Amino acid sequence: MFQRVANTTNDFTLTILRVVLGVVVFAHGAQKVLGWFGGRGFSGTMGFYSHLGFSAPLALLAIAVEFFGGLALIAGFLGRIAALGIICKLIAVIWHLAWQNGFFMNWTGEKTGEGFEYHLLAIALGLAILLKGSGAISVDKLLSNPNPSPKS
Repeated sequence: MFQRVANTTNDFTLTILRVVLGVVVFAHGAQKVLGWFGGRGFSGTMGFYSHLGFSAPLALLAIAVEFFGGLALIAGFLGRIAALGIICKLIAVIWHLAWQNGFFMNWTGEKTGEGFEYHLLAIALGLAILLKGSGAISVDKLLSNPNPSPKS
């Protein structure tokens, strides 16, 4: 089972998709956990999720998915699992929050939040990683072929 999750190819396109998604998602997670990039930090984010009506365990899971899932994607470690977690979180965000504000971001400031176009792009990147794996230069690549045969 583990071999199926870690299995990947030496595809550099997947590497680019994985690292870009990982960096972006990690930055959002770092806002929530560490307060970086103008974020609320952990306690502020937990309070925000509580204000929205989410339970503490669900809020903690959402924060962990972004922070640790982003790090996992950057390293290419269990990329399929990280991508699945991110996809599920983003679908939940669209379902609960973003769809109310329409497709595009809040250019004019007339809406109470942002649109969901970013979420769809991130879901598409996550789907590519979920289906194809972490690609080249990843821990998954090392784990999926731990004993490469020598070339003759």
